[in-house]
Amino acid sequence: MTNQVVAVLGTGTMGAGMVRSLRRAGITVRMWNRDGSKAEALTGTGDQACGSPAEAADGADVVLTMVLDADAVVDVVRKAAPAAGTVWLQTSTVGVEGADRTADLARELGLVLVDSPVLGTKEPAEQGSLVVLASGPEELRERLSPVLDAIGGKTLWVGEAGAGSRLKMAANAWLFMLTAGVAQSIALARGLGLDPRHFLAAIEGGPMDTPYAHLKGGMMLEGEFPVSFGLTGAAKDARLIRSALRTAGVPDRLDSAVLATMDAAAERLPDPGAVDLSALIAGLAPERG
Repeated sequence: MTNQVVAVLGTGTMGAGMVRSLRRAGITVRMWNRDGSKAEALTGTGDQACGSPAEAADGADVVLTMVLDADAVVDVVRKAAPAAGTVWLQTSTVGVEGADRTADLARELGLVLVDSPVLGTKEPAEQGSLVVLASGPEELRERLSPVLDAIGGKTLWVGEAGAGSRLKMAANAWLFMLTAGVAQSIALARGLGLDPRHFLAAIEGGPMDTPYAHLKGGMMLEGEFPVSFGLTGAAKDARLIRSALRTAGVPDRLDSAVLATMDAAAERLPDPGAVDLSALIAGLAPERG
């Protein structure tokens, strides 16, 4: 069923990649972005840029949201006001409380919510190789498979709507621990007078190795942080994880330490909104005496 019309609300870094992946799969896309120039820039792929969320959602079979946070999601879907019965594919990272808010809004508007945050950043979005953490009605799996297969290399169906957002918290908690661990080891090696490249060489090929460590570690070594997963967006997610940990009754001391490191990095960087998560290593720089 590749002839479905998908309205993509939010064509920033992630949304733009999703649009291109949907178009490669032959799916018709109607799109909107708060900064209209970002949606207009994608029209060369055969998509239709719309002037409002409501225009994009009008007549769409699926409305896909990819915006910053729960407040933005709720705002844009209220403005879109999709027809009752429309499938709402909610892919933004909104946390536990945010997922509950989207479920409430879906009931209010009569939408069929599929809570489906994604794992992956700019490049996987462009390649259609995201991991989709889908949760919602079982009967929609077949109908949505062309859309989900277009944007993702793997889709996990994990239960009722809301379960996807809960799993996203656990997955991002691991991601942040890994990034902070690489940063700390590189900073420690430097502080001890070692070449920090030796740390990456030491783990290479062993049971502790991961391509991600070399990707982010390489950026940290070079001091260049082109945005794949932005630092400020990551800090937003870390706060959502802290809230989720407290809801679950799990101590939040590890996440809080990573968040404090992100915030310290943001204070030291001239434009924290323009750098990747890997720039959190700036929060581990020696204190100035």
